[in-house]
Amino acid sequence: MMRRTSLFLFGVAAGALVAVAAVQPRMILGTAAEAASSDTYKQLNLFGDVFERVRADYVEKPDDAKLIESAINGMLQSLDPHSSYMDAKNHRDMQVQTRGEFGGLGIEVIMEDGLVKVVTPMEDTPASRAGILSGDLIAKLDNDQVQGMTLNEAVDKMRGPVNTPITLTILRKGAEKPIEVKLVRDTIKIQTVRSRIEQDDIAYIRLNSFTNEQTYEGLKKAVDDLTAKIGPDKIKGYIIDLRNNPGGLLDQAVAVSDAFLDRGEIVSTRGRNPEETQRFNARGGDITKGRPVIVLVNGGSASASEIVAGALQDHKRATVLGSRSFGKASVQTIIPLGQQGALRLTTARYYTPSGRSIQAKGIEPDIVLVQDLPEEMKQKLGVSADTTRGEASLKGHLKNGDDEQTGSPSYVPPDPKDDTQLKLAVELMKGTVKNAAFPATPNKETKAN
Repeated sequence: MMRRTSLFLFGVAAGALVAVAAVQPRMILGTAAEAASSDTYKQLNLFGDVFERVRADYVEKPDDAKLIESAINGMLQSLDPHSSYMDAKNHRDMQVQTRGEFGGLGIEVIMEDGLVKVVTPMEDTPASRAGILSGDLIAKLDNDQVQGMTLNEAVDKMRGPVNTPITLTILRKGAEKPIEVKLVRDTIKIQTVRSRIEQDDIAYIRLNSFTNEQTYEGLKKAVDDLTAKIGPDKIKGYIIDLRNNPGGLLDQAVAVSDAFLDRGEIVSTRGRNPEETQRFNARGGDITKGRPVIVLVNGGSASASEIVAGALQDHKRATVLGSRSFGKASVQTIIPLGQQGALRLTTARYYTPSGRSIQAKGIEPDIVLVQDLPEEMKQKLGVSADTTRGEASLKGHLKNGDDEQTGSPSYVPPDPKDDTQLKLAVELMKGTVKNAAFPATPNKETKAN
């Protein structure tokens, strides 16, 4: 889960000033500090010696920039699984993802047999207006063959400035020859929220991630649209699907949690020093008007999605249903490095309103129901189908006591009729199945330890 850049800029500016004032006097007055500093510089000299030896004597001439980038990555990866270095391109891509919009065509794609396959064209985009269909194979982008490109290279070529043209050569099942489609790039908004009506009077809202700044607005629009379609007096409740949601921005997790709460703490973050502790509280105004809420989670629900599930569970505002979540309870700050990219650095742990850390433990649902893989998929995947990975299984993860827990399966059936977790949520909302954990009775106040 990432802090917003604005939070980072304020925090780092203040932190740098404190570091200069507090550390430098110790370096002058304390011989122990001087010795430690001297040892550090010796190690840096060692790195310089090794670097020069590799440059001079390696069997083939190495790329200096790649050597340094690999050294930086190695240093960060030795800290924890979530700290990393982003080169300039990856940093730009992350900024595009964060903004939630870019110049492009509006198609979700995968790579298949060396060609780009259209998964689905997004509604009201150049691709949908031009008649691009699910299952179409893109063979050429302008005059460039897709064969031989990576998926990222093909996506980069399809994106570009708004109002610029591009020609796609499409292979379509049933068509006798390739189809050339001319499109003009437009502003495409990344869809992180999808919604629909279940059983006539239940609002189902899926949050795919919290990686862009539009997540809360997407949630609010979905609530407004579904309430209008169903009727404010007829709506039975809301199913918020966070399964396989890998997380994203801290402020979006706070805003989404706040949407269901009238009061109380949502999450706290605690860094290395006590003065770095931050608490985020609800501002009031439950946009669902107190209707029952069920939150779906599984082994793929991580970080920001666990903040939402943990906050609503601690305040007893929602019933959490599914299987144990991933268990990532750390905060990464994005630190720009000028033209050289950016540093993604773990700077804090986060805690739910009751003061618990779910790091390497995950959120234990109020109602546990594991969605098993189909037998044919188990046979296809082999032994790995039975393994469940979570934060606790990652090498170098931040430790959290002796009772760490493994994750749970992250399979969600593509067909809702096979989705046992969703089925149970609907049955609970309808009242055809009873469980003491539903509906949740909100706490008047939840205090952190």
